[in-house]
Amino acid sequence: MQMGTVIGNVWATRKEDDLTGLKFLIVQPESPNGASPEAPFIAVDRIGAGVGDQVLVTRGSAAANMSGDARLPIDALIIGIIDSIDVENREVK
Repeated sequence: MQMGTVIGNVWATRKEDDLTGLKFLIVQPESPNGASPEAPFIAVDRIGAGVGDQVLVTRGSAAANMSGDARLPIDALIIGIIDSIDVENREVK
């Protein structure tokens, strides 16, 4: 899993039939300290996240198998909206 913040929407009027009804959001990955370790990516959202929400995302085969029956052509799925983050500050050696 990975954390990130939703920074935008993607609208696609024509797409693969199995993707009809799914919402696409642009997610900026983040580490717990707020740094952005990589470039933004598109994730499917079925839980109602929106721009500005911090989210949990799963990627790869776990995302593609979200529907149980068919393997969907997606590689990122929003699986949670983060309410709060509590990280203990420790020096790592």
